[in-house]
Amino acid sequence: MISKRKLLKKSRLYAILDKKIAANSSILKIAKQIVNCGVDIIQLRDKVSKKEEIIRESLVLRKLLLNSRALFIINDCLEIAKIVDSDGIHIGQEDLSIKLARKILGKDKIIGISCHSLKQAVEAQSKGADYISIGPVFPTPVKPEYKPVGLGLIKKIKARIKIPFFAIGHINQFNIDSVISMGARRVAVCRGIIGANNIPVAIKVIKRKLE
Repeated sequence: MISKRKLLKKSRLYAILDKKIAANSSILKIAKQIVNCGVDIIQLRDKVSKKEEIIRESLVLRKLLLNSRALFIINDCLEIAKIVDSDGIHIGQEDLSIKLARKILGKDKIIGISCHSLKQAVEAQSKGADYISIGPVFPTPVKPEYKPVGLGLIKKIKARIKIPFFAIGHINQFNIDSVISMGARRVAVCRGIIGANNIPVAIKVIKRKLE
């Protein structure tokens, strides 16, 4: 059995299932589509539902992904990550510390963190994060409060960061070439997948360009 970190290292496309962005679409139906298309990591980000509903949804997703090689990451909520035995958790700069997340989840779980500067990225690496997301690269309606970091930061991150990093922030099949040209080999995509007119086609295009 391949370890979680080996799967992480091989990962290129990270899909974020955002409940708010999905709106009336079924998260489970979207997940079935994207896992069959070869997405490497799936994160559930649900800031709108009650905890009980998120747990139920997470358990269904966990079961769906058990027979795949896709990693399952829970956004933000340590308790839910623990209950559903996800492969790991993704936290923000204002959330719990990497050290505490590691202590509670254990050494085998994956811990990722959002970074918006080179300083934050270097600090995350030194504190034991397994991966970082860096962005938002482009202005994004998902997180309008964050100023875009721009494409130039990707080059700096690539030169200094040894752990896997995923460029994030309104990346899609139409603008990914500019991200790749700066040295990114991994991307995290939300609206560019779950909001695409044809999800399998969007994933196919992005994966082909990353490879």
